[in-house]
Amino acid sequence: MEKARFLRLMEEALELDPGTVRGDEVLEDLRWDSLAVVSFIGLVDEHLNVSLEPKKVSKCKTVPELLALLDGKIVG
Repeated sequence: MEKARFLRLMEEALELDPGTVRGDEVLEDLRWDSLAVVSFIGLVDEHLNVSLEPKKVSKCKTVPELLALLDGKIVG
């Protein structure tokens, strides 16, 4: 999946305005909480067919760290 498309899906899941997530943000600045972690895990499972461990997602501090968990599934 292209990075731009994935970031738009991430905005939807986190109920953020379009264009909010550019790919370099600190998660704390995006209202990142336990519900956001669950939403992100569901998004990844639904659109990329990848199962992520909640503990690994919770340890991420930035969007690039989240994308790194996706093991090459995001391009661009």
